Amino acid sequence: MSEHDSSREDLWTSVDALWSWLERDQPVNGREGLLLRMLKLSEEVGEVSEAVIGAIGQNPRKGVSHTWDDVQGELCDVVITALVALRTLTPDTREVFHRHLRGVTERSLGNGAV
Repeated sequence: MSEHDSSREDLWTSVDALWSWLERDQPVNGREGLLLRMLKLSEEVGEVSEAVIGAIGQNPRKGVSHTWDDVQGELCDVVITALVALRTLTPDTREVFHRHLRGVTERSLGNGAV
């Protein structure tokens, strides 16, 4: 297995572990729990916005309150949250994601890109 393959496997192992952890401690179940898991994405995207505004000092009351490293971390949180939300919808998360990524890549870069 190449380093790329093992890091991909680590990603999916972590996503599965985070999903399991959240499922065990979920205070709201069923449809509402599912919807709340999806809404968590909006919260994380808002944190990206806050970090970007803080990195450029756009808020005169707060000044420069974040770094571009903070923005990177918040973007990673969005990706993780999205993958865990996808795992909530389907146990075939890997296949669904890679199939969709392949389709987006082919549409954007052409059929020979992947």
